[in-house]
Amino acid sequence: MLIFENIVLALFAIKSNKMRSFLTMLGIIIGISSVIAITSIGDSAKGVVGKEFAAYGMNNMYVYINWEFAQDGYEEADLIMPEDIEALKARFPEDILYVAPSISADSPTRVGRTDGKVSMYGVDANYHMFKKNIDILYGRMINRSDVEGKKDRIVIEKKAALNLFNKENAVGESLRVVINNELRDLTVVGVYEVPSSLFDSMMMSDSYSTYVPYPILQYGDRASWAIELYANEKKNPELLGKEFTSYLCRIKGKEPGFYIHESLETALTQVNQILGTLSIAIGAIAAISLVVGGIGIMNIMLVSVTERTREIGIRKSLGARTRDILMQFLIESMIISAIGGIVGTALGIGLASVGMSLAKIDVVIDPKVVVLAVAFSAMVGMFFGLYPARKAAKLDPIEALRYE
Repeated sequence: MLIFENIVLALFAIKSNKMRSFLTMLGIIIGISSVIAITSIGDSAKGVVGKEFAAYGMNNMYVYINWEFAQDGYEEADLIMPEDIEALKARFPEDILYVAPSISADSPTRVGRTDGKVSMYGVDANYHMFKKNIDILYGRMINRSDVEGKKDRIVIEKKAALNLFNKENAVGESLRVVINNELRDLTVVGVYEVPSSLFDSMMMSDSYSTYVPYPILQYGDRASWAIELYANEKKNPELLGKEFTSYLCRIKGKEPGFYIHESLETALTQVNQILGTLSIAIGAIAAISLVVGGIGIMNIMLVSVTERTREIGIRKSLGARTRDILMQFLIESMIISAIGGIVGTALGIGLASVGMSLAKIDVVIDPKVVVLAVAFSAMVGMFFGLYPARKAAKLDPIEALRYE
């Protein structure tokens, strides 16, 4: 019952000094809102990056020569040969869903009076079934017949079709390119589109991205320094990558580590760690204002103790114990801080929501952070209110009654 009375007294004191109470809460409000907003923006950014990576396929990875082992150069036998790829497929039939040499080439092209440049990526059949952010609008993707027959086929993006052929559906048109110093006319068998991405602004290029059967880009013995894989999604890509590279080192007679892997999941983990570290660092800087707010609470509570010295003396003379006075002022400081925490939380969520809506990103609010923020603000009030409360509790009742 006494706690309830103390809460009522605290609320009455806050109401009696609205402006002073608001200014006291301001440091807590700014600190909590900053921490909530920064944390929410960081979590939202992680969510967006995760979706973007997922569009490429989290089971995507590359296996390639570790150049630290080949600083003095490497022999042709060190490259990954077609028979090495077949050996990997035979050894891991359930774990390797797709594998092909990682090979590409750039070439200028001209259609009528329109000049352009294409980046050709060599792929195996049905590549779009694994790289999930490719939408085939017209025609088809590179198929098994194209790969095995080393056919001059190409799949182009929609903007290439519009700019080079003045139409979206360019299936059946011909595109002249240079491959291995040889002019070749590639027939367009498909037009694709990639949904807009967060990374679009980071990958500005004057080249059109296209896909061709990988054998037509190969030269000589068809060796490659890297291969692209899509692994079993139900298994840990890191563990699978280590198994693939370990087996490749063994069949090639190389020491462990000569071939290494890099997966999208590893890259996503690294990006999330960076974003998390930045959020924590910036949030910690913003949280400094909580300390300032706590000092403000201590200052105002000391003023309040001085102003209410006679009230304390009267309460003590009527039988209030030291701990009752201590609890009264401690509860008051905690309520001031908690109200500031609630207002700051609402403001922080609002700022994060507005900011993310302007960026057209789904806002992510972690309930644990909200609860922690309000609880932490109350703890700040208790910590910084303890000294004023103890000072009030230790007042001598006779001296307090004499205070003018």
